[in-house]
Parts: sequence; structure tokens; C-alpha cells
Amino acid sequence: MKTISTKKAPAAIGPYSQGCVVNGLLFTSGQIALIPESGTIAGESIEVQAEQCCKNIGAILEAAGADFSKVVKTTCFLADMGDFAAFNAVYEKFSVSKPARSCVAVKELPKQVLCEIEAIAAVD
Repeated sequence: MKTISTKKAPAAIGPYSQGCVVNGLLFTSGQIALIPESGTIAGESIEVQAEQCCKNIGAILEAAGADFSKVVKTTCFLADMGDFAAFNAVYEKFSVSKPARSCVAVKELPKQVLCEIEAIAAVD
């Protein structure tokens, strides 16, 4: 197993890593809308937060030698399913490979953010 770490995505704040590569697959930890440089939440709208989540996933993909075209599965968590359409509008800009996806509403997310995304991607 290879651990992935990059300063271009929020640092892990617990006993986990940003991502792990096993048998040619990258598994990312869930990424919320934290701006890596400041540790603050990106904006208050679902659109701004979804964009930051995707940027954070992108940074981990890059650190593992992959990109969004290699993503095979995502799991998306929304604090409010009423944000589904707005979330999708941002998400589809990044989901170039049209990966399999689950999207669920949850009671609460860390730091009261509006969304969180985790991904599985093929790596060389």
C-alpha cells in the first residue's frame, strides 16, 4: 500500500491519510470544502463548496499520478438533498469519465459544510 499526501489538498486531521493506492487503485479520503492554504471553508454556497471539494480531489489525484479521467467511482455526501441540482452542475464539470456514483444526504458533515466527496481512481 502506498500513502498519498500533498500540500495542495487539506492535510489529514486525524488517523487517516489523504489517499492510499492499492493494486492500481487510488482511494481518497472524503474531501470537504477546506482551502488547503488557509484551512478555512470556501464560501457558503453549494456551488463554491462543491468546486473546492473537486479541486481537493483533483490535487490528490495529481499527487497519485492520475486525473479526473481515471476516476471510476465517487461517493458524494450532501447536507441537503435540495442542493442536488446545483451540486450536479458543478460536479459534472469535473466528472469527465462519467464514473459510477452514489450521492446521499446526511444529517451533518464536518465543520457544517454542505458537501463532501470521496473518489476511487485507476492509477498506473
